[in-house]
Amino acid sequence: MIGDEQTPAWMKYTLLLAALYNVALGTWAILLPQAVFQLAGMDAPRYPELWQGIGLSVGVFGLAYFAAGFHPTRHWPVVMAGLSGKVLGPAGFAWAAWQGRLPWNAAWVIVPNDLIWWGPFAAILWQAYTDSLDGRRVASPEIQRMALRARTQVGTTLLDLSTESAVMLVFLRHFGCTFCREALADLAAQRRSIEALGVRIALVHMSSEAGGERFFTRYGLADIDRVSDPNQNLYRAFGLARGRLGQLFGPKAWIRGFEAGILRRHGIGLLQGDGFQMPGVFLVFHGEVNSSYRHMSAADRPDYVAIAQGETGNMFPTRRPTR
Repeated sequence: MIGDEQTPAWMKYTLLLAALYNVALGTWAILLPQAVFQLAGMDAPRYPELWQGIGLSVGVFGLAYFAAGFHPTRHWPVVMAGLSGKVLGPAGFAWAAWQGRLPWNAAWVIVPNDLIWWGPFAAILWQAYTDSLDGRRVASPEIQRMALRARTQVGTTLLDLSTESAVMLVFLRHFGCTFCREALADLAAQRRSIEALGVRIALVHMSSEAGGERFFTRYGLADIDRVSDPNQNLYRAFGLARGRLGQLFGPKAWIRGFEAGILRRHGIGLLQGDGFQMPGVFLVFHGEVNSSYRHMSAADRPDYVAIAQGETGNMFPTRRPTR
Protein backbone atom coordinates (compact mmCIF):
# COMPACT_ATOMS: atom_id res chain seq x y z
CA MET A 1 0.00 0.00 0.00
CA ILE A 2 1.26 3.44 -0.85
CA GLY A 3 0.79 6.58 1.20
CA ASP A 4 -0.01 7.16 4.85
CA GLU A 5 -2.29 4.75 6.68
CA GLN A 6 -4.73 7.47 7.74
CA THR A 7 -6.01 7.93 4.19
CA PRO A 8 -8.61 5.41 2.98
CA ALA A 9 -6.87 2.92 0.71
CA TRP A 10 -9.41 3.29 -2.09
CA MET A 11 -8.37 6.93 -2.59
CA LYS A 12 -4.74 5.98 -3.07
CA TYR A 13 -5.57 3.16 -5.49
CA THR A 14 -8.01 5.37 -7.39
CA LEU A 15 -5.28 7.90 -8.11
CA LEU A 16 -2.82 5.14 -8.92
CA LEU A 17 -5.29 3.67 -11.41
CA ALA A 18 -5.91 7.14 -12.86
CA ALA A 19 -2.15 7.57 -13.23
CA LEU A 20 -1.78 4.29 -15.10
CA TYR A 21 -4.73 5.11 -17.34
CA ASN A 22 -3.42 8.56 -18.20
CA VAL A 23 0.09 7.33 -18.93
CA ALA A 24 -1.28 4.53 -21.13
CA LEU A 25 -3.65 6.88 -22.96
CA GLY A 26 -0.94 9.50 -23.42
CA THR A 27 1.50 6.91 -24.74
CA TRP A 28 -1.13 5.59 -27.15
CA ALA A 29 -1.88 9.12 -28.41
CA ILE A 30 1.82 9.78 -28.98
CA LEU A 31 2.63 6.50 -30.72
CA LEU A 32 -0.66 6.04 -32.62
CA PRO A 33 -2.16 9.51 -32.96
CA GLN A 34 -4.80 8.47 -35.50
CA ALA A 35 -6.06 5.33 -33.73
CA VAL A 36 -8.53 6.96 -31.33
CA PHE A 37 -10.15 8.93 -34.16
CA GLN A 38 -10.56 5.79 -36.24
CA LEU A 39 -12.23 3.99 -33.34
CA ALA A 40 -14.55 6.96 -32.78
CA GLY A 41 -15.50 7.06 -36.46
CA MET A 42 -14.01 10.51 -36.93
CA ASP A 43 -11.69 11.95 -39.53
CA ALA A 44 -8.05 11.77 -38.51
CA PRO A 45 -6.46 15.12 -37.71
CA ARG A 46 -4.44 16.80 -40.44
CA TYR A 47 -1.73 17.65 -37.97
CA PRO A 48 -1.25 14.59 -35.71
CA GLU A 49 1.43 16.47 -33.80
CA LEU A 50 -1.34 18.47 -32.10
CA TRP A 51 -2.96 15.29 -30.80
CA GLN A 52 0.44 13.95 -29.78
CA GLY A 53 0.98 17.14 -27.78
CA ILE A 54 -2.33 16.54 -26.01
CA GLY A 55 -1.24 12.97 -25.36
CA LEU A 56 1.95 14.28 -23.78
CA SER A 57 0.03 16.54 -21.41
CA VAL A 58 -2.32 13.66 -20.52
CA GLY A 59 0.66 11.47 -19.68
CA VAL A 60 2.26 14.18 -17.55
CA PHE A 61 -1.01 14.52 -15.65
CA GLY A 62 -0.77 10.80 -15.01
CA LEU A 63 2.56 11.35 -13.27
CA ALA A 64 0.90 14.04 -11.14
CA TYR A 65 -1.83 11.57 -10.14
CA PHE A 66 0.81 9.04 -9.17
CA ALA A 67 2.57 11.54 -6.91
CA ALA A 68 -0.75 12.68 -5.41
CA GLY A 69 -1.64 9.07 -4.64
CA PHE A 70 0.84 9.00 -1.75
CA HIS A 71 -1.19 11.68 0.05
CA PRO A 72 -4.50 12.18 -1.83
CA THR A 73 -6.07 14.76 0.47
CA ARG A 74 -2.86 16.69 0.95
CA HIS A 75 -2.46 17.04 -2.82
CA TRP A 76 -6.10 17.98 -3.40
CA PRO A 77 -5.20 20.72 -5.97
CA VAL A 78 -4.07 17.96 -8.37
CA VAL A 79 -7.37 16.14 -7.86
CA MET A 80 -9.34 19.38 -8.28
CA ALA A 81 -7.52 20.20 -11.51
CA GLY A 82 -8.17 16.69 -12.77
CA LEU A 83 -11.86 16.80 -11.87
CA SER A 84 -12.23 20.21 -13.50
CA GLY A 85 -10.87 18.84 -16.77
CA LYS A 86 -13.09 15.77 -16.51
CA VAL A 87 -16.16 17.99 -16.11
CA LEU A 88 -15.28 20.63 -18.69
CA GLY A 89 -14.16 18.06 -21.28
CA PRO A 90 -17.56 16.35 -21.59
CA ALA A 91 -19.27 19.74 -21.49
CA GLY A 92 -17.15 20.87 -24.42
CA PHE A 93 -17.84 17.64 -26.29
CA ALA A 94 -21.60 18.00 -25.75
CA TRP A 95 -21.53 21.56 -27.06
CA ALA A 96 -19.53 20.59 -30.14
CA ALA A 97 -21.78 17.61 -30.82
CA TRP A 98 -24.86 19.79 -30.42
CA GLN A 99 -23.40 22.17 -32.98
CA GLY A 100 -22.81 19.23 -35.33
CA ARG A 101 -19.03 19.51 -35.30
CA LEU A 102 -18.51 16.16 -33.52
CA PRO A 103 -20.46 12.90 -33.95
CA TRP A 104 -22.58 11.81 -30.98
CA ASN A 105 -21.42 8.22 -31.43
CA ALA A 106 -17.97 9.32 -30.27
CA ALA A 107 -19.39 10.01 -26.77
CA TRP A 108 -18.15 6.62 -25.57
CA VAL A 109 -14.67 8.13 -25.36
CA ILE A 110 -15.64 10.43 -22.48
CA VAL A 111 -16.92 7.56 -20.33
CA PRO A 112 -13.50 6.04 -19.41
CA ASN A 113 -11.72 9.37 -19.81
CA ASP A 114 -13.99 11.47 -17.65
CA LEU A 115 -17.34 10.28 -16.33
CA ILE A 116 -16.21 7.30 -14.27
CA TRP A 117 -13.81 9.53 -12.30
CA TRP A 118 -16.35 12.12 -11.18
CA GLY A 119 -17.53 10.24 -8.09
CA PRO A 120 -14.19 9.18 -6.58
CA PHE A 121 -12.46 12.48 -7.36
CA ALA A 122 -15.33 14.44 -5.78
CA ALA A 123 -15.16 12.16 -2.71
CA ILE A 124 -11.42 12.82 -2.34
CA LEU A 125 -12.03 16.57 -2.49
CA TRP A 126 -14.77 16.32 0.13
CA GLN A 127 -12.44 14.31 2.35
CA ALA A 128 -9.78 16.99 1.95
CA TYR A 129 -12.31 19.63 2.95
CA THR A 130 -13.43 17.80 6.08
CA ASP A 131 -9.80 17.08 6.99
CA SER A 132 -9.04 20.79 6.73
CA LEU A 133 -11.83 21.50 9.20
CA ASP A 134 -10.55 18.80 11.54
CA GLY A 135 -7.05 20.27 11.32
CA ARG A 136 -8.31 23.49 12.85
CA ARG A 137 -9.53 21.64 15.91
CA VAL A 138 -6.40 21.85 18.02
CA ALA A 139 -6.17 19.60 21.07
CA SER A 140 -2.97 20.83 22.74
CA PRO A 141 -2.86 20.88 26.58
CA GLU A 142 -2.40 24.66 26.56
CA ILE A 143 -5.49 25.21 24.41
CA GLN A 144 -7.50 22.79 26.52
CA ARG A 145 -6.47 24.51 29.75
CA MET A 146 -7.55 27.87 28.37
CA ALA A 147 -10.82 26.35 27.20
CA LEU A 148 -11.49 25.03 30.70
CA ARG A 149 -12.02 28.63 31.77
CA ALA A 150 -15.49 28.30 30.26
CA ARG A 151 -18.16 28.80 32.91
CA THR A 152 -21.01 26.52 33.81
CA GLN A 153 -24.62 27.61 34.27
CA VAL A 154 -23.81 28.72 37.85
CA GLY A 155 -20.70 30.71 36.90
CA THR A 156 -18.02 28.25 38.04
CA THR A 157 -15.24 27.50 35.57
CA LEU A 158 -14.54 23.95 34.49
CA LEU A 159 -10.96 24.49 35.63
CA ASP A 160 -12.11 25.28 39.17
CA LEU A 161 -14.35 22.21 39.18
CA SER A 162 -11.41 20.03 38.17
CA THR A 163 -9.36 21.28 41.13
CA GLU A 164 -12.11 20.21 43.53
CA SER A 165 -12.50 16.72 42.05
CA ALA A 166 -12.05 14.78 38.89
CA VAL A 167 -14.47 15.92 36.19
CA MET A 168 -15.97 13.73 33.50
CA LEU A 169 -16.47 16.22 30.69
CA VAL A 170 -19.11 14.77 28.36
CA PHE A 171 -19.46 16.43 24.96
CA LEU A 172 -22.89 15.73 23.51
CA ARG A 173 -24.28 15.66 20.02
CA HIS A 174 -27.29 17.81 19.21
CA PHE A 175 -30.45 17.24 21.26
CA GLY A 176 -32.40 15.89 18.31
CA CYS A 177 -29.96 12.97 17.98
CA THR A 178 -31.25 9.69 19.42
CA PHE A 179 -27.70 8.80 20.54
CA CYS A 180 -27.45 12.05 22.51
CA ARG A 181 -30.69 11.14 24.28
CA GLU A 182 -29.42 7.64 24.94
CA ALA A 183 -26.21 9.06 26.38
CA LEU A 184 -28.15 11.23 28.82
CA ALA A 185 -30.27 8.27 29.89
CA ASP A 186 -27.10 6.24 30.45
CA LEU A 187 -25.53 9.05 32.48
CA ALA A 188 -28.65 9.34 34.61
CA ALA A 189 -28.58 5.58 35.26
CA GLN A 190 -24.84 5.49 36.02
CA ARG A 191 -24.61 8.79 37.87
CA ARG A 192 -24.44 7.38 41.40
CA SER A 193 -21.73 4.90 40.46
CA ILE A 194 -19.69 7.63 38.77
CA GLU A 195 -19.98 10.07 41.65
CA ALA A 196 -19.13 7.30 44.14
CA LEU A 197 -15.72 7.21 42.45
CA GLY A 198 -15.20 10.90 43.24
CA VAL A 199 -15.86 11.97 39.68
CA ARG A 200 -18.11 14.91 38.88
CA ILE A 201 -20.09 14.96 35.63
CA ALA A 202 -20.11 18.09 33.46
CA LEU A 203 -21.98 18.32 30.17
CA VAL A 204 -21.10 20.36 27.10
CA HIS A 205 -23.86 20.99 24.56
CA MET A 206 -24.54 23.14 21.50
CA SER A 207 -27.94 24.56 22.47
CA SER A 208 -28.81 27.63 24.51
CA GLU A 209 -28.62 27.49 28.30
CA ALA A 210 -32.40 27.73 28.60
CA GLY A 211 -32.86 24.96 26.05
CA GLY A 212 -30.28 22.83 27.82
CA GLU A 213 -31.98 23.20 31.18
CA ARG A 214 -35.34 22.11 29.78
CA PHE A 215 -33.82 19.17 27.97
CA PHE A 216 -31.70 17.90 30.88
CA THR A 217 -34.67 18.16 33.24
CA ARG A 218 -36.36 15.39 31.26
CA TYR A 219 -33.52 13.06 32.28
CA GLY A 220 -33.22 14.18 35.91
CA LEU A 221 -29.92 15.93 35.16
CA ALA A 222 -30.97 19.57 35.60
CA ASP A 223 -28.57 19.98 38.55
CA ILE A 224 -25.56 18.64 36.61
CA ASP A 225 -22.84 21.16 35.76
CA ARG A 226 -23.16 22.14 32.11
CA VAL A 227 -21.73 24.53 29.55
CA SER A 228 -23.62 25.93 26.58
CA ASP A 229 -21.23 26.00 23.61
CA PRO A 230 -23.25 26.89 20.50
CA ASN A 231 -20.12 28.08 18.66
CA GLN A 232 -18.37 24.76 19.45
CA ASN A 233 -15.29 26.46 20.86
CA LEU A 234 -14.81 23.76 23.50
CA TYR A 235 -15.40 21.02 20.95
CA ARG A 236 -12.61 22.42 18.79
CA ALA A 237 -10.29 22.95 21.75
CA PHE A 238 -10.59 19.27 22.66
CA GLY A 239 -10.05 18.17 19.07
CA LEU A 240 -13.52 16.77 18.48
CA ALA A 241 -14.05 16.65 14.73
CA ARG A 242 -17.09 16.76 12.53
CA GLY A 243 -18.15 13.27 11.60
CA ARG A 244 -17.67 11.69 8.21
CA LEU A 245 -20.60 10.13 6.39
CA GLY A 246 -19.64 6.63 7.46
CA GLN A 247 -19.43 7.69 11.11
CA LEU A 248 -22.83 9.36 11.01
CA PHE A 249 -24.84 7.30 8.54
CA GLY A 250 -23.01 3.98 8.29
CA PRO A 251 -24.58 0.56 8.95
CA LYS A 252 -23.76 0.74 12.66
CA ALA A 253 -25.57 4.07 12.99
CA TRP A 254 -28.69 2.68 11.28
CA ILE A 255 -28.79 -0.51 13.36
CA ARG A 256 -28.07 1.25 16.64
CA GLY A 257 -30.39 4.11 15.67
CA PHE A 258 -33.27 1.66 15.34
CA GLU A 259 -32.36 0.08 18.67
CA ALA A 260 -31.99 3.35 20.57
CA GLY A 261 -34.64 5.38 18.82
CA ILE A 262 -37.40 2.79 18.36
CA LEU A 263 -36.83 -0.17 20.64
CA ARG A 264 -35.54 1.87 23.61
CA ARG A 265 -37.91 4.74 22.77
CA HIS A 266 -35.38 7.56 22.91
CA GLY A 267 -36.85 8.90 19.69
CA ILE A 268 -35.44 11.66 17.52
CA GLY A 269 -36.03 15.39 17.37
CA LEU A 270 -35.31 18.49 15.38
CA LEU A 271 -31.70 19.34 14.59
CA GLN A 272 -30.29 21.68 17.23
CA GLY A 273 -26.70 22.60 16.48
CA ASP A 274 -24.19 21.04 14.14
CA GLY A 275 -25.56 17.69 13.04
CA PHE A 276 -22.08 16.56 11.96
CA GLN A 277 -20.41 17.24 15.32
CA MET A 278 -18.95 14.14 16.95
CA PRO A 279 -19.18 13.60 20.72
CA GLY A 280 -16.51 12.58 23.21
CA VAL A 281 -15.69 12.10 26.88
CA PHE A 282 -12.68 13.47 28.77
CA LEU A 283 -11.56 12.81 32.33
CA VAL A 284 -10.04 16.04 33.66
CA PHE A 285 -8.22 16.54 36.98
CA HIS A 286 -6.49 19.78 37.99
CA GLY A 287 -6.84 21.09 34.45
CA GLU A 288 -5.15 18.06 32.86
CA VAL A 289 -6.80 15.45 30.66
CA ASN A 290 -6.01 12.06 32.19
CA SER A 291 -7.95 9.90 29.76
CA SER A 292 -10.42 10.30 26.96
CA TYR A 293 -12.96 8.44 24.89
CA ARG A 294 -13.36 9.57 21.28
CA HIS A 295 -16.30 8.20 19.37
CA MET A 296 -15.37 6.44 16.14
CA SER A 297 -19.07 6.34 15.27
CA ALA A 298 -21.94 8.53 16.39
CA ALA A 299 -23.54 5.25 17.48
CA ASP A 300 -20.78 4.32 19.95
CA ARG A 301 -22.07 3.78 23.49
CA PRO A 302 -19.39 4.43 26.10
CA ASP A 303 -19.26 2.76 29.49
CA TYR A 304 -19.12 5.92 31.61
CA VAL A 305 -18.32 4.08 34.83
CA ALA A 306 -15.31 2.42 33.19
CA ILE A 307 -14.16 5.84 31.95
CA ALA A 308 -14.55 7.27 35.45
CA GLN A 309 -12.35 4.46 36.71
CA GLY A 310 -9.69 5.32 34.18
CA GLU A 311 -10.59 2.00 32.47
CA THR A 312 -8.08 0.11 34.61
CA GLY A 313 -9.09 1.24 38.06
CA ASN A 314 -9.97 4.21 40.22
CA MET A 315 -7.34 6.86 39.40
CA PHE A 316 -8.77 9.57 41.64
CA PRO A 317 -9.77 10.10 45.29
CA THR A 318 -12.96 8.27 46.13
CA ARG A 319 -14.66 11.16 47.87
CA ARG A 320 -17.94 12.43 46.50
CA PRO A 321 -17.68 15.70 44.59
CA THR A 322 -18.63 18.88 46.42
CA ARG A 323 -21.86 20.51 45.29
